[in-house]
Amino acid sequence: MTVRLSIAEARALTLHTQGLTGRPLSGVREAIDHLGLLQIDSVNVFERAHHMPLFSRLGAHDKHELERLTEGFNPPVIEYWAHEATFIRSQDFGLFRWRMRDFENYHLTKSAEWRAANLDLLDWLIAEMRDRGPLTVSDFEHEQKSQRRGNWWGWSDVKIGLWHLFSEGRVASAGRQKFTRRYALLDQVLPAEVYEAEVPELEARQELLRRAAGVLGVGTVKDLADYYRFNHVKTKGWVAALVASGFLAEVEVGGWRDKAYVPSSLLVDDAWANAPTPDATTLLSPFDPLVWHRERNERLFDFHYRIEIYTPEPKRVYGYYTLPVLWRGRVVGRVDLKSDRQAGVLRVQSAWHEDGASGPGATSVGAASGRAGKVDVGGQSLSASEVVELAHDLAVNLRAAAAWQGLGEIWVAKKGNLSAALSAALKH
Repeated sequence: MTVRLSIAEARALTLHTQGLTGRPLSGVREAIDHLGLLQIDSVNVFERAHHMPLFSRLGAHDKHELERLTEGFNPPVIEYWAHEATFIRSQDFGLFRWRMRDFENYHLTKSAEWRAANLDLLDWLIAEMRDRGPLTVSDFEHEQKSQRRGNWWGWSDVKIGLWHLFSEGRVASAGRQKFTRRYALLDQVLPAEVYEAEVPELEARQELLRRAAGVLGVGTVKDLADYYRFNHVKTKGWVAALVASGFLAEVEVGGWRDKAYVPSSLLVDDAWANAPTPDATTLLSPFDPLVWHRERNERLFDFHYRIEIYTPEPKRVYGYYTLPVLWRGRVVGRVDLKSDRQAGVLRVQSAWHEDGASGPGATSVGAASGRAGKVDVGGQSLSASEVVELAHDLAVNLRAAAAWQGLGEIWVAKKGNLSAALSAALKH
């Protein structure tokens, strides 16, 4: 018999498996173990993406702890292409050997001309790391380092060569220096039993799908495929095998068109179903596993979300780099934050709650986006009293975020239908 979950149950299950229901994770290392990865992004207007899922689950934490986990020989954490560029557990290196071979085959075919012309350069890069140890791109002294190409985003041949070696698993990350990746030979970073380990592709993919299901809680084939960036068509067969083995159970989620899957163990031990609604309020990174798959985010939370970094400023609705807000088990708002480190101020450049509910000084989302009539962007209606409560709870979280960033003040711009209520809440 197919199990049926309401959308509320699907949300509760997801928040439970994502580590967002109030059971505190013990620290950065446990959080990475739990999520399996942290996506890396270079934008630093508020805080880099890989620190934000940790803040959402741990609160204010020592950011240097993650750095320490990536340093030295045999570090617990390294980098690889797991979702996008991500931090992963070093012991999981062998689970991605199939992807490293895929990169090598791609480079040998699609980049064959560049490869043939730069074999000596690749050998030289390896020799330099052998002689000098871990190096950043700028540490390599080579005439081709400054000769940028029209393709590869204007990268130099040195950077392209390091990309080839890193993605093929021939070199590894050795921590970062001011956010710049340091490259090293495998035996300079990992013990042989780690970098020589290789899990057969099918076994590795199924293990990664098991982990994805464990973090997502409930997901369609596309949701499961997205976590480690698998082809979703091929993933259907791998998911079917996990159902046949009993690891996954097929379920129906109210309002979802496609079938979904849940680890069978979560249907047996369903303590999450009877847990009280989480009352936590926290900021989320655009690259948090809870919201990074935009289509799933809309199905699960009725929350339409896009990053507007690449949108021309006159066409932006919410702001340059808005962060979703998780409140009482729902994603019901977003704030555009900037850490003004020179002035010591956390700048809330806009603050929004979903729909046109009239909190103090509210402005219609529809008016901001140019759409007429009552607009319910997220399908979630907040009463006026809920808007005030949201503003209060968000103010508490923003104070914690500002302190974590070493910022002494919070300044709220008069933009967004939550800004007036949030500004008032921060004054109390």
